[in-house]
Amino acid sequence: MAKIPMLEGIKVLDLTNVLSGPFATLHLALMGAEVIKVENPKDGDLARKLGIVPEYNKKLMGTSFLAQNANKKSVTLNTKSPEGKAIFKRLVQDADVLVENFRPGVMDRLGLGYPVLSALNPRLVYCAISGFGQTGPDALKPAYDQIIQGLSGEMALNGDQRLNPLRAGFPVCDTVGGLNAAFAVMAALFHRERSGEGQCIDIALLDSIMPLMGWVAANLLIGGEAPVLMGNDNFTAAPSGTFRTQDGFINIAANKQEQWEAVCDCLEVLELKTDPRFRERDTRKGNRQELTPLLEVRLRTQPTAYWVERLNGSDVPSGAILSLGEALRQPQVGHRGVLQRTEVPGVGPVEVFGLTALFEKGSGDVTAPPPTLGQHNAEIYARLGMGAADLAGLKAKGVI
Repeated sequence: MAKIPMLEGIKVLDLTNVLSGPFATLHLALMGAEVIKVENPKDGDLARKLGIVPEYNKKLMGTSFLAQNANKKSVTLNTKSPEGKAIFKRLVQDADVLVENFRPGVMDRLGLGYPVLSALNPRLVYCAISGFGQTGPDALKPAYDQIIQGLSGEMALNGDQRLNPLRAGFPVCDTVGGLNAAFAVMAALFHRERSGEGQCIDIALLDSIMPLMGWVAANLLIGGEAPVLMGNDNFTAAPSGTFRTQDGFINIAANKQEQWEAVCDCLEVLELKTDPRFRERDTRKGNRQELTPLLEVRLRTQPTAYWVERLNGSDVPSGAILSLGEALRQPQVGHRGVLQRTEVPGVGPVEVFGLTALFEKGSGDVTAPPPTLGQHNAEIYARLGMGAADLAGLKAKGVI
């Protein structure tokens, strides 16, 4: 039985730029929605000029853009012009979803805010993504991922006494905000199926990242204990963290008592099982600084691969610490189809991430490369009855 695109027939107008919004609409596109990027005619999504390959940036196909815009279509439209506003409203009339990540108030000032658009299309699901949300004392402040990392408390949790505060090595707040938006859009579409009504969704990057710290927040909110800087150690158990081996490092997560005992067996340090400093879980956690060097004496006698196989064979979760290149090429990632290949005109074959939820009856494949700027003007505007002459006139006026 052939798998079908799960959001086939859903039309999404994507007014987003850079990361949080495009990451949200990427997931909708991978699930089969027709995602139409509405971009400014001059240079489109800022991400088109972001990346480490200057040649691609000049072509407005920067690596940052290529990473999260597969399966989408692109039209150009100057929504500040009267003609552009009128065309946009026509596009909205049969749209199912609109996603934007402007600062609060921008769409209203354009005369294209949710009250105006919902009057044209009551079934419209309108999702606004911003740093702090549409309301509140900080709503109008500018925000980038690193600003949110700092304000959320996330940077204060990372690192150790030598290196803190410490940001995550990728834009975690932007990407989590995008996932939150995609999740919310799906929920709103489901609600619309039952009620027939669209609605407005307000996504804040600050809100989105904070629940991910639920365990450490609960320790503070409920247990009254502030987080302690622990570097690569896991505060929930010991030994649970990163340890030196003969040729590098290994992650070991002995979160259960039987796993701790298995570690002792594998490393042949049986005496540690009955050592009063390490016998019980809570005392072991309190004495982790004494425990780690005792384990590393044994771990340093063999390479990481040896210990990974031995510990995993005894049901102790463990793994090597891979470089990004190694991680992307590991057999399990290949087996799962995390990366998919697509041919980008003017660039060549590239690998991008597909949908990482695997559905029994639905597909999430990369079926089209990220679009060039305005690539689908003729196709999309033809639906509004515009021909080549109309498009040429609009282009001459700077509308498209």
